[in-house]
Amino acid sequence: MNLGAFSVSLAVKDIRASRDFYLKLGFEIFHGDVEHDWLILKNREHVIGLFQDMIDRNMLTFNPGWDQDGRETADFTDVRDLQKALKAAGLEMAAEVDESGSGPGRCIVIDPDGNPVMLDQHR
Repeated sequence: MNLGAFSVSLAVKDIRASRDFYLKLGFEIFHGDVEHDWLILKNREHVIGLFQDMIDRNMLTFNPGWDQDGRETADFTDVRDLQKALKAAGLEMAAEVDESGSGPGRCIVIDPDGNPVMLDQHR
């Protein structure tokens, strides 16, 4: 199962303070807009997203169709096919993508410890 690029999405209280902290850890701003309360930062292959007032809690995020540098991949498993496979494996969806659609979409499962795992396809 190809889940795509991986990052940790953090629900932050003060995006500027969080940005400054992670910059000191060697991360660089990769994408996003601090004025719109979200940033994607990268340190080598490690990617984190900072989201102020956009998500309720920290979550693991996978992006089907992207590599760790945010570039589109030639081959990927569509989020709808991933959702079908997860359901077939007995996982309950916390949020579902319309399986009759195409293009961008997202679904969420919750791991045994209550952590959301989002599959977020942008293409």
